[in-house]
Amino acid sequence: MINFLILLILFAIFLSFIRFIKGPHLTDRVVAFDTMGIIAVSLLVLLSVSIEDTIYLDVAFVFALIGFIGTIIFARFNVAKDSDD
Repeated sequence: MINFLILLILFAIFLSFIRFIKGPHLTDRVVAFDTMGIIAVSLLVLLSVSIEDTIYLDVAFVFALIGFIGTIIFARFNVAKDSDD
């Protein structure tokens, strides 16, 4: 069952990567990258449950926090860029 879930998560990352590559706008690419980060966090949590090791939960938490901060930085950059125009 866990192997099937891992395959589904990897497929979701692959689909997000396609959107990241094909995204016509910068915002599409950032949303796709953020989605890949969220899906990767879920993969780390699933890995932590399957291996029964809590260190991966800590890594997932840090990874989610970095992804969130990156999204906030992009949003501020995008607002500042729009206000300059």
